Amino acid sequence: MKSLRILASLAAGVSLALVASQAQAQSLESALTQAYSSNPTLNAQRAGARAFDENVPQALSGYRPTVTGTANASAQGDLTNVPKIGDRRSSSYPRGAGITISQSLFDGFKTANSVRAAESGVLSQRETLRDTEQTVLLDAVTAYMNVLRDAALYNLQKNNVQVLQEQLKQTKDRFDVGEVTRTDVEQANASLAQAQASEIAAQAQLNASTAVYRQIIGSQPKRLAPAKPLKILPKSQNVAVQQGLNNHPAIAAALHSVDQAEMQVKVAESALYPTLSAQGSLSKNYSVSGSVNRNADASVGLFLTVPIYEGGADYSKIRQSKELLGQARINVDVLREQVRQAVVQAWGNFDASRSEIQANQAQVAAAGVALAGVREEAKVGQRTTFDVLQQQQLLINARSSLITAQRDQVVAAYTLLSAVGKLNASALGLKVARYDASVHYNQVRDKWIGTDIPDGR
Repeated sequence: MKSLRILASLAAGVSLALVASQAQAQSLESALTQAYSSNPTLNAQRAGARAFDENVPQALSGYRPTVTGTANASAQGDLTNVPKIGDRRSSSYPRGAGITISQSLFDGFKTANSVRAAESGVLSQRETLRDTEQTVLLDAVTAYMNVLRDAALYNLQKNNVQVLQEQLKQTKDRFDVGEVTRTDVEQANASLAQAQASEIAAQAQLNASTAVYRQIIGSQPKRLAPAKPLKILPKSQNVAVQQGLNNHPAIAAALHSVDQAEMQVKVAESALYPTLSAQGSLSKNYSVSGSVNRNADASVGLFLTVPIYEGGADYSKIRQSKELLGQARINVDVLREQVRQAVVQAWGNFDASRSEIQANQAQVAAAGVALAGVREEAKVGQRTTFDVLQQQQLLINARSSLITAQRDQVVAAYTLLSAVGKLNASALGLKVARYDASVHYNQVRDKWIGTDIPDGR
């Protein structure tokens, strides 16, 4: 019977993949490689990290001299005594130029601590970048698997419509010969209409998932292949929790923020120390009023500044920086608990997904056998058309659940890898040029001059 052949094809052909040749299919690894290279969110975070690198040379500038140049020109005239006819008005045209060089000799350790704070901030930003990389790659996995799931569900609903169309045709033929009633025909019609509506909804969901895929990965999905099992997952929940506490970039970023906050306390305290600087200047001045007068001045000196009282602002800044240090330390504890919770949840979801797939596979097998039995019983009048349609819908629901469970297992695996802090290009073995944040840092750290942006990408 044609409907049974369609049903058999449906049972054998629908899985969590697009119908495509494996040799031509796009793999999850290639999609992740593309996302790693071109995702705008990740590239924006990389640009932010490069901008943060500039805080270090800005802090280092406190060790370096400052050079300023000055120039002036003016015209002066005597307006007190009005000259007589024939007399020349008394006027002069002074002008001059000078240069001043200043060098800080001691600033209460402000520069040294500012450099250390900036370096800790750079390290924190690198860990934040690593965390963003994890988020983007997990989003890419989710988008990839959503397209696979929704394509399979769409094919499932499309094939279901074909089966129900054949079912309706057979029911009408049996009605014409008096084997069934008008009610059976209308029940078949209703089931077909419902299946057509489900097909339209599945198409819309596939289009939405495709749009998200393009947004995250940067291209249209074409012939996606099933995901391969991950081989780098932790062996137990306890191991996963320990790996998360040791490796998660959010915790590492928070620890570097604590170091930065400690240095900021010392920077604030430097306002209470005296400062010593050396300054040298050279200037030349000209004055033209009938005759040219020239003079040159040069000076070299040491300047000591001792703070006595600044209205209490410096003391307030010190207290404020200490509170921010306490907040940074508390934030580390908060993040550790968040990572622990995320790892336990991810492990539970991954562990449950394996059992769920086994249960759904058993459900699909049982529903398929039941449908075949109901169809045979309907031929001899022991079952109604409604029984057949109902059992077929149970099979469709079971297959939909299996497809969703297959998608959930893959996403759960990568979510677990992200929770333990190992979802990155190196751990996944992606064949892509790794982004090295230290390249740009080394290019700009010791630059004394220049506005060109180095290509440290």
